[in-house]
Amino acid sequence: MSPAPPYPQLEVVPLDGDRRAWDDLVTRAKCSSFCHLAGWREILSDVLGAECLYWQVVDADGALQGILPLVRVRSRIFGHYLVSLPFLNYGGPLGSQAAQDRLVQEAVTEARRTRADLLELRTRDPGGFDLPVSSRKITVLLPLPSDAETLFTRFPAKLRSQIRRPMKEGLEVRFGPEQREPFYKVFARTMRDLGTPVLPRALFERVAATFPNLVTFGVVYRGDQPLAGGCGFVWRGEFEMTWAGSLRESRRLAANMLLYWAFMEHAIGGGVRVFNFGRCTPGGSTHHFKTQWGGVDAPLSWHQSVSGAGGVRGTPSPDDRAYSWGPRLWRRLPLFVANRLGPRLVRFLP
Repeated sequence: MSPAPPYPQLEVVPLDGDRRAWDDLVTRAKCSSFCHLAGWREILSDVLGAECLYWQVVDADGALQGILPLVRVRSRIFGHYLVSLPFLNYGGPLGSQAAQDRLVQEAVTEARRTRADLLELRTRDPGGFDLPVSSRKITVLLPLPSDAETLFTRFPAKLRSQIRRPMKEGLEVRFGPEQREPFYKVFARTMRDLGTPVLPRALFERVAATFPNLVTFGVVYRGDQPLAGGCGFVWRGEFEMTWAGSLRESRRLAANMLLYWAFMEHAIGGGVRVFNFGRCTPGGSTHHFKTQWGGVDAPLSWHQSVSGAGGVRGTPSPDDRAYSWGPRLWRRLPLFVANRLGPRLVRFLP
């Protein structure tokens, strides 16, 4: 890649084998997330076979000024997308404003050059560069006090009752890397029931190995039976529940309520000050579940550039009418079939 006006002193180059400078910049950058860490490149490439374009901007002296993790997701059914980052909630460029502008310019050029239907940069910053921002996804953020008891007393009486109920039924929560496999079993079944292909088991194995100090697995049990599970990440005093699920038969026991409460307790014990519920669609049932804990809506600033002729307005979603047939079909699959096909199909869904 070669520099292009109006940034003649900034050159875009691919990330080489040395990830230290990249991760150092991520650690320092204002709006960074765990999704920006270089370790995701190998995970997405090796597990999902993704084409990863991890770009760096260097100045005339060779000093690193900015980074952008970008992934190409292409299929005949769903289209051609450049996303930062697929399967995750955050991404986009980091670094000096000039470096970010240069990286966005490069990404737009790449999208046009390869005739991608859509470029999507999932940033945490609503401003910064001149691209339209999608508002179809949000997250819910809950500030955490310094002790769990204070948080519990803030909840409405109905919510406290829903948390106590599974405790009275003898349900318990276990945390640790050894909970990865029980979590995945619950998560895979939940995804099938929702009509969504599940991510590969190997992705969570690699996540646990790559980010052992950032990732947390937790599972709700009744005896030895896992009923609900979650997987999330800590970054700069914030915990994000990135993936979670619960079995249908556990609803009457409110296992999901205990799961989220236990993760909040666990986060507070680790010094976390914000609980991030992860992305959802405004007004949907998942959004309602998340807001009942007292959190506030926070927009996800997904900057987009449409370059294809089809006028695509967003990456494929189960909420889209054009794809509503997919979830209906997927829910009818036997679990072993869904678990076998899902990891092969999900790589084509950004």
